[in-house]
Amino acid sequence: MRIANIARIMKNAVPATSKISKEAKEAVQECISEFISFITSEAAEKCHDEKRKTIGGEDVLYAMMLLGLE
Repeated sequence: MRIANIARIMKNAVPATSKISKEAKEAVQECISEFISFITSEAAEKCHDEKRKTIGGEDVLYAMMLLGLE
């Protein structure tokens, strides 16, 4: 995810007078990448077990539920 998009989302979550450092934005960017990889990996494993090649929305939701992120 682009850092500009992350900054926009972060700014919406804090008071207007707050500032967010570049380091904080980069840390969140890394966390987002890891989160997406983690969820996708679990969804891909389900697809592999079911001999499918395409990950669908239900697979992502299943992965999130499996990981306790519902």
